[in-house]
Amino acid sequence: MALLVHLKTVSELRGRGDRIAKVTFRGQSFYSRVLENCEDVADFDETFRWPVASNIDKNEMLEIQIFNYSKVFSNKLIGTFRMVLQKVVEDNHVEVTDTLMDDNNAIIKTSLCVEIRYQATDGTVGSWDDGDFLGDESLQEEEKDSQETDGLLPSSRPGSRPPGEKSFRRAGRSVFSAMKLGKNRSHKEEPQRQDEPAVLEMEELDHLAIRLGEGLDPDSVSLASVTALTTNVSNKRSKPDIKMEPSAGRPMDYQVSITVIEARQLVGLNMDPVVCVEVGDDKKYTSMKESTNCPYYNEYFVFDFHVSPDVMFDKIIKISVIHSKNLLRSGTLVGSFKMDVGTVYSQPEHQFHHKWAILSDPDDISAGLKGYVKCDVAVVGKGDNIKTPHKANETEEDDIEGNLLLPEGVPAERQWARFYVKIYRAEGLPRMNTSLMANVKKAFIGENKDLVDPYVQVFFAGQKGKTSVQKSSYEPLWNEQVVFTDLFPPLCKRMKVQIRDSDKVNDVAIGTHFIDLRKISNDGDKGFLPTLGPAWVNMYGSTRNYTLLDEHQDLNEGLGEGVSFRARLMLGLAVEILDTSNPELTSSTEVQVEQATPVSESCTGKMEEFFLFGAFLEASMIDRRNGDKPVTFEVTIGNYGNEVDGLARPQRPRPRKEPGDEEEVDLIQNSSDDEGDDSGDLASVSSTPPMRPQITDRNYFHLPYLERKPCIYIKSWWPDQRRRLYNANIMDHIADKLEEGLNDVQEMIKTEKSYPERRLRGVLEELSCGCHRFLSLADKDQGHSSHTRLDRERLKSCMRELESMGQQAKSLRAQVKRHTVRDKLRLCQNFLQKLRFLADEPQHSIPDVFIWMMNNNKRIAYARVPSKDLLFSIVEEELGKDCAKVKTLFLKLPGKRGFGSAGWTVQAKLELYLWLGLSKQRKDFLCGLPCGFEEVKAAQGLGLHSFPPVSLVYTKKQAFQLRAHMYQARSLFAADSSGLSDPFARVFFINQSQCTEVLNETLCPTWDQMLVFDNLELYGEAHELRDDPPIIVIEIYDQDAMGKADFMGRTFAKPLVKMADEAYCPPRFPPQLEYYQIYRGNATAGDLLAAFELLQVGPSGKADLPPINGPVDLDRGPIMPVPVGIRPVLSKYRVEVLFWGLRDLKRVNLAQVDRPRVDIECAGKGVQSSLIHNYKKNPNFSTLVKWFEVDLPENELLHPPLNIRVVDCRAFGRYTLVGSHAVSSLRRFIYRPPDRSAPNWNTTGEVVVSMEPEVPVKKLETMVKLDANSDAVIKVDVAEDEKEKKKKKKKGTSEEPEEEEPDESMLDWWSKYFSSIDTMKEQLRQQEASGTDLEEKEEMDNNEGQKGPMKGKEKARAAKEEKKKRAQNPGPSQGPETTEKKKPKIDELKVYPKELEAEFDNFEDWLHTFNLLRGKTGDDEDSSTEEERIVGRFKGSLCVYKVPLPDDVAREAGYDPTYGMFQSLPSNDPINVLVRVYVVRATDLHPADINGKADPYIAIRLGKTDIRDKENYISKQLNPVFGKSFDIEASFPMESMLTVAVYDWDLVGTDDLIGETKIDLENRFYSKHRATCGIAQTYSIHGYNIWRDPMKPSQILTRLCKEGKVDGPHFGPPGRVKVANRVFTGPSEIEDENGQKKPTEEHVALSALRHWEDIPRVGCRLVPEHVETRPLLNPDKPGIEQGRLELWVDMFPMDMPAPGTPLDISPRKPKKYELRVIVWNTDEVVLEDDDFFTGEKSSDIFVRGWLKGQQEDKQDTDVHYHSLTGEGNFNWRYLFPFDYLAAEEKIVISKKESMFSWDETEYKIPARLTLQIWDADHFSADDFLGAIELDLNRFPRGAKTAKQCTMEMATGEVDVPLVSIFKQKRVKGWWPLLARDENDEFELTGKVEAELHLLTAEEAEKNPVGLARNEPDPLEKPNRPDTSFIWFLNPLKSARYFLWHTYRWLLLKLLLLVLLLLLLALFLYSLPGYLAKKILGA
Repeated sequence: MALLVHLKTVSELRGRGDRIAKVTFRGQSFYSRVLENCEDVADFDETFRWPVASNIDKNEMLEIQIFNYSKVFSNKLIGTFRMVLQKVVEDNHVEVTDTLMDDNNAIIKTSLCVEIRYQATDGTVGSWDDGDFLGDESLQEEEKDSQETDGLLPSSRPGSRPPGEKSFRRAGRSVFSAMKLGKNRSHKEEPQRQDEPAVLEMEELDHLAIRLGEGLDPDSVSLASVTALTTNVSNKRSKPDIKMEPSAGRPMDYQVSITVIEARQLVGLNMDPVVCVEVGDDKKYTSMKESTNCPYYNEYFVFDFHVSPDVMFDKIIKISVIHSKNLLRSGTLVGSFKMDVGTVYSQPEHQFHHKWAILSDPDDISAGLKGYVKCDVAVVGKGDNIKTPHKANETEEDDIEGNLLLPEGVPAERQWARFYVKIYRAEGLPRMNTSLMANVKKAFIGENKDLVDPYVQVFFAGQKGKTSVQKSSYEPLWNEQVVFTDLFPPLCKRMKVQIRDSDKVNDVAIGTHFIDLRKISNDGDKGFLPTLGPAWVNMYGSTRNYTLLDEHQDLNEGLGEGVSFRARLMLGLAVEILDTSNPELTSSTEVQVEQATPVSESCTGKMEEFFLFGAFLEASMIDRRNGDKPVTFEVTIGNYGNEVDGLARPQRPRPRKEPGDEEEVDLIQNSSDDEGDDSGDLASVSSTPPMRPQITDRNYFHLPYLERKPCIYIKSWWPDQRRRLYNANIMDHIADKLEEGLNDVQEMIKTEKSYPERRLRGVLEELSCGCHRFLSLADKDQGHSSHTRLDRERLKSCMRELESMGQQAKSLRAQVKRHTVRDKLRLCQNFLQKLRFLADEPQHSIPDVFIWMMNNNKRIAYARVPSKDLLFSIVEEELGKDCAKVKTLFLKLPGKRGFGSAGWTVQAKLELYLWLGLSKQRKDFLCGLPCGFEEVKAAQGLGLHSFPPVSLVYTKKQAFQLRAHMYQARSLFAADSSGLSDPFARVFFINQSQCTEVLNETLCPTWDQMLVFDNLELYGEAHELRDDPPIIVIEIYDQDAMGKADFMGRTFAKPLVKMADEAYCPPRFPPQLEYYQIYRGNATAGDLLAAFELLQVGPSGKADLPPINGPVDLDRGPIMPVPVGIRPVLSKYRVEVLFWGLRDLKRVNLAQVDRPRVDIECAGKGVQSSLIHNYKKNPNFSTLVKWFEVDLPENELLHPPLNIRVVDCRAFGRYTLVGSHAVSSLRRFIYRPPDRSAPNWNTTGEVVVSMEPEVPVKKLETMVKLDANSDAVIKVDVAEDEKEKKKKKKKGTSEEPEEEEPDESMLDWWSKYFSSIDTMKEQLRQQEASGTDLEEKEEMDNNEGQKGPMKGKEKARAAKEEKKKRAQNPGPSQGPETTEKKKPKIDELKVYPKELEAEFDNFEDWLHTFNLLRGKTGDDEDSSTEEERIVGRFKGSLCVYKVPLPDDVAREAGYDPTYGMFQSLPSNDPINVLVRVYVVRATDLHPADINGKADPYIAIRLGKTDIRDKENYISKQLNPVFGKSFDIEASFPMESMLTVAVYDWDLVGTDDLIGETKIDLENRFYSKHRATCGIAQTYSIHGYNIWRDPMKPSQILTRLCKEGKVDGPHFGPPGRVKVANRVFTGPSEIEDENGQKKPTEEHVALSALRHWEDIPRVGCRLVPEHVETRPLLNPDKPGIEQGRLELWVDMFPMDMPAPGTPLDISPRKPKKYELRVIVWNTDEVVLEDDDFFTGEKSSDIFVRGWLKGQQEDKQDTDVHYHSLTGEGNFNWRYLFPFDYLAAEEKIVISKKESMFSWDETEYKIPARLTLQIWDADHFSADDFLGAIELDLNRFPRGAKTAKQCTMEMATGEVDVPLVSIFKQKRVKGWWPLLARDENDEFELTGKVEAELHLLTAEEAEKNPVGLARNEPDPLEKPNRPDTSFIWFLNPLKSARYFLWHTYRWLLLKLLLLVLLLLLLALFLYSLPGYLAKKILGA
């Protein structure tokens, strides 16, 4: 179905001008080409085609608009023609001539003639009605011809020809060439394809408006300046891919770091938990914590890996908790948690920080959760920097549920699910054994076996399952399913399915397929569970020939890009969520394998015959190693076409005849299946005939195809699942256009072109159109029997996604403004990623196409083309992007051979035309070839139109001349050991190549050379070549004196073509220079500035071509320079260079550098510095500023790089190059005069921010900038009402003890530090809350004169104070005086979470540092090799400006012409400085010892000073607090690089470096930001906040004013100071130690300094008092952070007054305390024992308590035996002495880790008191009854009575007031004791009455008490009931109490009974005797 509109002419136009037409239907517009200079008639004669998916409605409209076209302005509408399509729908064909309407709907004279045709839907290809548009007879004759032959084709229809194609009959051609339906149209009438905005001309880049598209404003203009290839004008060529080297399988460095902090709510009674951390196969364990359910570990583990990313991201991280593990037993698993590394890596910052992992038991899925483990998990690749949130005191009450260790969007309650992976069957397996044995067997037994024994193995979430082995089968049938049980959604992204060959020795992988669960499921609210298939997946890997040791075996494991088809596997996947409450459920998660129900063959789609055709148009750049033997190319799809090592010919399924399928009967394909026995059968031809290469140049050969181009064709059978690929193609098309548009916008922003926002709007418009188009197309084909569930669900979700994307794009388009372009661009990048993600189809159908270059039957190099890119469709958008196009392919080496430098070189370059489609659609397979050929067919195909040719013979050829204007290149790689290169460029076009000259020793060659290629013969129609020239390949090499040239990079370009009949004149000619990005492998390797033009040589020969002026440069020999119209326009510039000095020069050729000099060169001109006579003594230059003049291009983007070279002048006039640096862009050094009228200086107004403490808290947030000439008063409030400061701390943060003593003596530097960290964290939190993007914040900071952070901080604080104040001062007039008593005010410093220089722009405000490099650029793409190449640093600066300088510059007072632009420089003579380094602490150090810890100490190096603080190492700590300062005397410039390192102390052997950080002190020292000594927040002369700087604020202020030539400072009345036109006010008095007040000016001076950036002209931010956080790096592990160090550096010049003693920042000593706990009573304790005699329930209760983390200090009460009511009386006292750090709220314990430890290790653990009740047993272990853990800083206040004591007090369900023992000192009450029952629910198992009393060690000494009930101050014995005793020690007592007490009546009865029985017995006993006596005696 299609609508065709043929726009013929527009007449009666007024005036003369360029005309353009826009035709719109259904919202999609096409533009005609521009008709230049037409007068009254515009002869457009163009056809536009809309493929329509749904029938056209009678009411739809067609609109044609005619414009006057303008390059610069927007186009002017002449008139519009609108037509309702009713007549068209009825008649299918209408011709109209009608007048146009203007804007006001008035009729104008101008009329247009148009023909419209509509093809309704019925056939596969729309058919034509009456004659074609041209309507000439010969054409209809030709149609008849073709119809006769076409009738033989399957399913062809008479005259079916792709719509929009026209063919002309030319005399004297054979019937075959006439039938070739090529596009034999001249350029003029070629309708534009819809997927490219047609590009008519490549104008100068400024006139971008030439690109046609939406509305002809510059919105839709595409920019070709990235490389000329970004814009693909033509319809016949695809873009080549410029990146060559495979990066997939290459190993990289990774580090996984996991901190296990603590565990909570572990299920089980009285356990001894250990946490096991497992990454991949590495296991590490924490230490064991005894008898606790909430152990605290805080242990850090690091795992290092060197593997490829795929392997890394599939590794599983498993965190499991094990109960009572020891040396002998492995312990029992409590629960575990799994996730893959990829999930962590895809998190923001690649990490989870302080998150709780939910434990579950894999063996018992019906049980609930088994506890939580709190941990940090981070994965770092090389070069990733991790922003660790600041490690400070973690006091927040943890909200476990809100901080679970799960990615965004995963529900907290995950359910168990079964994953069924169904394995049905496989096909096309390769041979996996040698055929030797098989041949022997065949000879003896005659059996012929398949040589492979396959089985399938599935890996998922750390488990694997495998199917049975099918012996000897290339087509095995399994029908089995592998069942995994895991939580859903799983945290493992990929499932790996692998076919393996079972072998007696070892099994090897045949092929691997990864199922990405994200692609087969959707977690949205309309989402679906993972589902797949049944569908075929294709597996690729190494080549199929069997060798014992396959060098590419990795490819079969799924690492790297497969180079050959291996097999295909039919599989399915389903997920079932389990109902765990179901009792029949098997509760284990073991992998099971069971039978699966087989599926029918047709379920994957109907088998169709596909046809693949290829024509090799050019084969060049064949590597010379392959040039000696004949070369052939082989194309395969699956195993079809693989004649070398495929299997026997694949059995092809006979087409099953179905009734009514008459047209399917293929007349060509007879019933016979054997090759060639019947002339009609289409035998596949899959390889080109062998041909011997010819030499192109020294490196490359080419195949001389000339006019005879070999072809291949292959028939193959696949299930017909084209719809999947079509949908993917539509999305890919949308994504490609989007990507191209976004690249354009980025390029426009980068090159500062005007209106990038318009282009972005155009891109978004295009995107939303594309999305709507997808919706209409994709919906067509529903309800297909072979659609799997995934097909249906994916279609639904893709349609939803694209619909919403289309809407978002529309709404975004409206929001794109000039200043938002960058943000919106980021959002569009997300669209692009999403589209690419959606387009990737998880269910494969047709395998990819491989093209192999064979040499002597050996496979050499390959290219792989996805089959979807070649797939044909009659709907434009569904067409694969390379289908029926000429594709440039670069063949590469397979597998690992292609890594590194081998992967950079091209093995061969092919120009290849490919077409893939159903056989029955194959009549159009030649339609995209360049025209002008005749087909040569195989013998049996003669006379058959659809029989494919074996080769094409081109009869048309054109002669051309190519001119390559090679101007310059920049930023090339260094290829020589000197750190430079000798570059030349080699230009390849077709089969010719030429080189530029070699320029020695440069990375930025300016060749300025034109290369002319003559006698170029191109085949095909002339007009096609105009739009579609072949690409040019440019390779850059480094010339070596010995050996062959080294490859340095490659780029592609398209030439601008001029046909013989066109004029060489603007706008298209001469071409403009453009930058082309050079690549080496995947790494960018510089830019090439060049232009290329291809000129047709007309019939009169070269005379018509624009003249070439002969070799102008006589010095350079016969080299033609780039001609004048193309080379850039130059102006005179002056470059001033500031030479400061050289630093850290390394030795050159083992000799030290002694007399260096710097040479600066730019565009052939340059200047040399003065010579440094003795580098060791003084490495600075004596002459500071020099300049030179040079001609540079006007266009700043074309400025050549500036080269800095350092040479060493040796004896006898020899020079040695030390190192060099290329400044690639001079833009940042271009002088731009300050804008006097800038808004910085013209707002007037007064900002009152004052310093007096009497001011209420409310503070003005305005920061108005003031006019330079107005006298404004600025009151600056530094006090900020700091008294309120402390209130913002949560209850019980650091420094609680100080609360009662407000005297300053209690505060120390650490109070200040911790307070500042809280502020910093608060700021970060607010930043996150307000969602300010960090980047936006940075931009803001930079724009606003860098004021952002301070302001934010003050705001945050003020707001907080405000809130707290409201909360705490309900009284109206509670002034600051009252609060003063409550809280001392704490001054703060600034804690930077990064390096100080990162905050202050590297301190390069006037002095820049240039790294000097030497040596070759490394092979890897790693940037880390840069470090190793640095041989020193040059310090200096540049200033570039056009020569007549504006006058006002020289006029400023004190202008010194010798310094040019660099005025008021400090002297660079050597200066002695006292450097004071304060090291606060280190965090997250990389473990250095086997035990996973380190013993760190500090080492400092500066010049010759080397301090190693080895004796003060800190044992077994990864977060050591150093708290030390070091003083070093140094002399700048000789010693200016300070290295602070952290080493690991070892008892034996050398100490290992953990990491180090380097600080350039010199830039800090000389910086205008004054980084010598940070400016404190307030000025005080005593106490913890004493002023550190030897200069007082007033002196600093005076000095800054003097240096900056600012008027001031004028200290006015007390409390005021005026600087320039700013007035600052503040307090005017200061207190000394004794509380005496004295007048002072320092406060106001300080307030001026703290706002120095507001001073006009010279203002800049001054460095505040601070602590910076620096990453530690280790040269052995480049790029991976090894920890962080917090420090700061003060510097004091020795010629100034000496500074005071260093601040004392030594770590706070923990304070000694004693906690006295009296256990009075227990109540309601559960009764555990049954009485021995009476069966009564009772318990023998005792209470156990301990304070420190382990139970080493546990204390037990005595036992209260035989409690019958659960009451126990103890009166027992525990004593716990402990050391406590108030600031961190941690108890500090020092103990030896084991008996072998050398020294004690310090641990910090939370202060928690544990109380437990136990039931004492004599012969078995005691039974645990219940426990409570009290955090001494915040625990629930005890209940007054046992009744009021409830379980909720401990679980936190009710709001109980929390108390801190450190504040209350003494607490008494009842607390509940809990334990977990069988269902893991808490239950109350008892209550304890206790009293806690906290004393400091001194108080405890004065007031001693006894342990238990001992002296002194003994407790009285408890009054226990008489029943409380041990029965076997007092048997009588127990009889009395237990038996008598309970059973006395029963006992009496028993006694009576016994007596009676005794009497009876005696009676019976004596009866016989008496009887006998009686009888006998009688």
